[in-house]
Amino acid sequence: MTRPRGKYWDKEIETMPRKKLEALQLQLLKEEISFAYKNSPYYKMSFDEKRVRPGDLKYLEDIRKFPFTDKKVERDRQLAAPDLGDMLAVAEDEIIYVSASSGSTGVPTLSPFSAQDFDEFQDVEARLFWGIGMRPKDRYLHALNFTLFIGGPDVIGAQRVGALCIWGGAIPSERLLFIMKQFKPTITWTTPSYAWFLGETALKEGIDPAKDLVINKIIVAGEPGGSIKSTRDAIEKLWGAKVYDFYGLSDIFGANAGMCEEQNGLHLTEDHHLLEVLNPDTLEPVPEGERGEMVLTTLKKRARPMIRFRTGDIITVNEEVCRCGRTHARINIHGRIDDMLIITGVNVFPSDIEKVVRDSKELTGEYRVIVYREQHLDKFDVEVEKKEAIDIPDKKLAEEIRRRLKSLLGVSPRIKILKENTIERATHKAKRVIDKREKVWSD
Repeated sequence: MTRPRGKYWDKEIETMPRKKLEALQLQLLKEEISFAYKNSPYYKMSFDEKRVRPGDLKYLEDIRKFPFTDKKVERDRQLAAPDLGDMLAVAEDEIIYVSASSGSTGVPTLSPFSAQDFDEFQDVEARLFWGIGMRPKDRYLHALNFTLFIGGPDVIGAQRVGALCIWGGAIPSERLLFIMKQFKPTITWTTPSYAWFLGETALKEGIDPAKDLVINKIIVAGEPGGSIKSTRDAIEKLWGAKVYDFYGLSDIFGANAGMCEEQNGLHLTEDHHLLEVLNPDTLEPVPEGERGEMVLTTLKKRARPMIRFRTGDIITVNEEVCRCGRTHARINIHGRIDDMLIITGVNVFPSDIEKVVRDSKELTGEYRVIVYREQHLDKFDVEVEKKEAIDIPDKKLAEEIRRRLKSLLGVSPRIKILKENTIERATHKAKRVIDKREKVWSD
């Protein structure tokens, strides 16, 4: 393969004018809808029930005529036709890889890939790596789980870029720090919580990540923190490295979107995904820049097309051309619908709370949200840690944090000030919300 030498992995695709890109999407969408209807028993059944046919799709907006899919549909269809489900659109002998994600029932949902799907998955991953500035001279430490996790194979995308790749995986932090000292990787990938935890662990062991290690780029995913500037700034200061947020979804594709070097939103790979941003209650489109649920439709997936998949992620979208020159829409991830709290009619996301906590120089940046019900009203406390060097009285600091949160959220929680290192640090994804309500939806 001929490696690119310029700014872009695939300049034609990444800088394609918007109208031309949308024309390409329409062509691919027509092919995907037809392929799904012809080859997937489930899609034929669901389209027929909706009384819609592939020929009804004339414009991109016509995607709204077609039925949604979601995690429940995915799981139900897998149970209806074990093991890979009747959403499958190719013969099983064409499947070369499956990832899996767990759900509330405990039944893993499998995501199948054909050889073509997997190759395109890793080519897009290479595109995202190239977009943050990874080059063949880099050493890349892949610190993601290698079991059934969709992020495991992404190391192959880094190899496609030409970087020297270290297949670290999910190993103890002490071992990871040893590898960083011994093999001197310049780039790594983990979750925002673990990046913070690992940096703090390094300091406790007498290692200054910013001075004693050569990591200059950290990719994060799996939590909204990478799209929260204050969180990103805190990790960058700790490590002396740039932090880039990536987004992948096992149900669809392991490489959906990623930041470029501008760090101003995540470029969605729109030659592979059609994006809708919908009001989760009305399922109507929201204006550009307003928050809504991200709904994705695959444009090239063959093993299992996903038509109008409700991701459950709340985003905003910006379709302006990025300063990097890329034309693909940029998304910002604010949280998940199932993480959202409704307090006195106000939607509250933990990511918004995190923004205030990370911006507050008096605090360590760790926090915990306790949700409870009092006299038939939902309320919440926010527990934060005060830095040891701060001599502001706890009561005064609590009032100030409460004021900042009310200014952003529109509601004012009770603030509890804790000593530094009181809140347990997360080694992977942090559990920020503790819900003590016995009945969430009724009194």
